[in-house]
Amino acid sequence: MRIYTKSGDKGTTALFGGKRVPKDDIRIEAYGTVDELNSFIGLLNSAFVDATQNHFLTEVQKRLFTIGSNLASNPDKEVITPDIEEDDINAIEKEIDMMQDLLPKLKNFILPGGHQAAGFAHVCRTVCRRAERRVITLDRDSTVDPLIIKYLNRLSDYFFVLSRYIVMQHKGEEILWSPRMK
Repeated sequence: MRIYTKSGDKGTTALFGGKRVPKDDIRIEAYGTVDELNSFIGLLNSAFVDATQNHFLTEVQKRLFTIGSNLASNPDKEVITPDIEEDDINAIEKEIDMMQDLLPKLKNFILPGGHQAAGFAHVCRTVCRRAERRVITLDRDSTVDPLIIKYLNRLSDYFFVLSRYIVMQHKGEEILWSPRMK
């Protein structure tokens, strides 16, 4: 089987269930941004070694495939897809809490950076926030499982804390933002 089908050459793509929509449809934007996030997580996961977080990031990638399959489904048809569960969100919160217990209290805004992998975590955070915004826009037109929005919201918090954790693990320095005052 060839990877190219030529079926999208006129600017449309098929949802699960067969319906064709424009490639810039908000549904495509939403799951495309989730896919972009998943790719950046792969980059992040290859940029540092921490068995616990590497395993967790792989699990996150699996959940993002679940979210993508849900978002890529024709809302007008009954298409069976895997679901996000409250336990998935609880797992993110558990990881956040575990890392935060090891980190110094945050008293200032910090700039992205401090270590290459921490920078990748910040990219994941910002792409995750964009995915969340795209899904919220989609939810205005077509009902989205509220757990998907909650998952993405919590996941962006995870990436922020992970960035700080990576800097600490690599004995880097967080770069504090100090506003220029006149």
